Amino acid sequence: MGKAAAPCSGSGGIASILSAVPCLSCKPQADVDGTMSEQGKGSASSTAGAPAAAPGSDTYKGWLFKWTNYLKGYQRRWFVLSNGLLSYYRTQAEMAHTCRGTINLATAHIDTEDACNIVLSSGGRTYHLKASSEVERQRWVTALELAKAKAIRMMHDQSDDSGDEEPTSQSDRSEIQGTLKTLASKLDDLSTCNDLIAKHGAALQRSLSELEGLRVPVEGGEKIKAVNERATLFRITSNAMINACRDFLDLAETHSRRWQRALQHEREQRIRLEETIEQLAKQHNSLERAWREAPALSASTPTAPAPEKAGSERPQKGEASDEDEDTEYFDAMEDSPAFITVTATDHTQHRRSVSNLSGASGGQPNDWHQEDNEVQLRRRRRSRIPDKPNYSLNLWSIMKNCIGKELSKIPMPVNFNEPLSMLQRLTEDLEYHELLDKAARCESSLEQLCYVAAFSVSSYSTTVHRTAKPFNPLLGETYELDRMDEYGYRSLCEQVSHHPPAAAHHVFSRRGWTLWQEITIASKFRGKYLSIMPLGAIHLQFHSTGNHFVWRKVTSTVHNIIVGKLWIDQSGDIDIVNHRTKETCQLKFSPYSYFSRDVPRKVTGVVTDSEGQAHYILSGTWDDKIECSKIVQSSRGGSGSEGKQKTVYQTLSPKLLWKKYPLPENAENMYYFSSLALTLNEPEEGVGPTDSRLRPDQRLMEAGRWDEANVEKQRLEEKQRAVRRRREAEASDALEEGREYEGYQPLWFHKRIDAITGESSFVYKGGYWEAKERQDWSLCPEIF
Repeated sequence: MGKAAAPCSGSGGIASILSAVPCLSCKPQADVDGTMSEQGKGSASSTAGAPAAAPGSDTYKGWLFKWTNYLKGYQRRWFVLSNGLLSYYRTQAEMAHTCRGTINLATAHIDTEDACNIVLSSGGRTYHLKASSEVERQRWVTALELAKAKAIRMMHDQSDDSGDEEPTSQSDRSEIQGTLKTLASKLDDLSTCNDLIAKHGAALQRSLSELEGLRVPVEGGEKIKAVNERATLFRITSNAMINACRDFLDLAETHSRRWQRALQHEREQRIRLEETIEQLAKQHNSLERAWREAPALSASTPTAPAPEKAGSERPQKGEASDEDEDTEYFDAMEDSPAFITVTATDHTQHRRSVSNLSGASGGQPNDWHQEDNEVQLRRRRRSRIPDKPNYSLNLWSIMKNCIGKELSKIPMPVNFNEPLSMLQRLTEDLEYHELLDKAARCESSLEQLCYVAAFSVSSYSTTVHRTAKPFNPLLGETYELDRMDEYGYRSLCEQVSHHPPAAAHHVFSRRGWTLWQEITIASKFRGKYLSIMPLGAIHLQFHSTGNHFVWRKVTSTVHNIIVGKLWIDQSGDIDIVNHRTKETCQLKFSPYSYFSRDVPRKVTGVVTDSEGQAHYILSGTWDDKIECSKIVQSSRGGSGSEGKQKTVYQTLSPKLLWKKYPLPENAENMYYFSSLALTLNEPEEGVGPTDSRLRPDQRLMEAGRWDEANVEKQRLEEKQRAVRRRREAEASDALEEGREYEGYQPLWFHKRIDAITGESSFVYKGGYWEAKERQDWSLCPEIF
């Protein structure tokens, strides 16, 4: 740091007390835009300028270089430091309408990496800045430190105002002075009352003293003495009251300025927030206009896009670009580096990589596998159900007594349900079963893993609008979905436990795969949101290769339980592991954030081999689509803000793995059911007597007879509780008699130790489809 500058009379605020250089407003050679000092020429750029401050203000402005991404590196940006906030813009002209980003210095950490670099971090956001010279860097650091200290002082300082306190508005001062005048007037009234009380009290005491001097009986004298003592106490109390009122007035006068300052700070914060919201609204309108003006970009989502011309897909470093975030960033995952993808544009590299890919996928360079074109004679199934009735219900009157309780133990009317059980919702995971059919035909296990990952994401696509709660299955309830003739698979679910609720699921496909899982739903109502945490592993095995994949579901959160429109979000990580080859896929479901620039409901992933080398990048959203890009080259970049190393992946054009089917017509009046969901509760002949299709309360709700459904639901739940009490009594009797009691055992599943996870879980033991063929349901309990 240089020597301290001589005092300057021409400037105030932050710039006037910088210790590194003289006040900028006194130096005629430094204009407002800021030209670079002689000391800093040739450092970072010849166009970078020294910062400037407006005379008599706390605003500090100037050009700095900001790190954007690995393709563009540092870009020149206009920074403005004002009121404890550091904001930046592309140009000075943008200050009127578009702010690119802001950091609150009151909570920021300021660090210097080298002679010219500054690192600002606050609340997970980090700015890497570079000045054109060390002197300029020191100017900014000093200004930032002073602004940070002032921002902290504005927030936390509770000492009395000093003489250099900023003057407040005349209206605020008049309002406070009026309040103090009123308090003083009231105090005068109290003082007058006190004088009267003292006067009359003294007269009373004199009269009592005179009575004491008279000859009265002994008993009367004692009474007079007692009255005299009470009068004295009354006078003391009234004096204490007046003193307390006077202290209150003194305290109000002492702290009035502090209250005024706090009020002024809150008003400034409100104004600042309003300005920020206005800027966001302007940016939103600008983005909408830009999107409408570029229909070609928004409409082109080809399955296999043609290679772009070399050099046309990215602006060069010196060109102006629309945003700093032209290259998509993926969040760093656990134990893996963050990465960036860049589409390959070199024609030779492209042809060579495609030929390698086609060799691993049956000689098809543009598609991994051809679609199965065989024509199926499919049964015509229903495409609509009765519209949902419009019944109003006070949600808070029911939920206020349920905070902190297990959701499955809360008695809920059918008004919050949809006419499907949890077993049927579990079966909905098979909506995109064709992804597994394609995976079974893959020759490459890595390619197969990509399809499995897309299948794991597709199971959440039906939840985006489905805010209603499915029916809790009764113990022993089952649900079958036989699509063997149409799609080559058949599925069976059974409720194997009631507390905690657990369901076992088994699916066999003659197209080369078997899936099984046991899911226990842990859910908590937290007052503002509902967390649904599926516990248990999902297993998928392919018959031809023996590849065995295992993964677990992420957490679902239902927001705005009490106030506002309900909406669902998925967040967390999914690790899909092929236990035969040790290949893995790490998927990250990014939680929704109002302040995030990412696409809502974003999912990213990396497919790696047993050595940890990445081969494919997955990207998309869990409510729309998933694409896959084959990696042709990777390179190591610099360290990120958290010290993790970035990896740049060069990929081929993305391939569409999965795309969500459009919802049926009138879906908003049919609980937002998908085409498959509309058929799940369709009556079927020959199903077991415990099948969810036969559940009376669910059937009544689907028909729109909700009042009857509520009565039937209470009857079924009470019947189930009576059966549980009987089992508990039997277990108690067995314990007293010293014999073993087996307890409830599921009919079609039995508990086994999983060889891969080491966990105890229920797996299918067989017999259901054989019993259906014989129509022998003698073992089934009567639960309805």
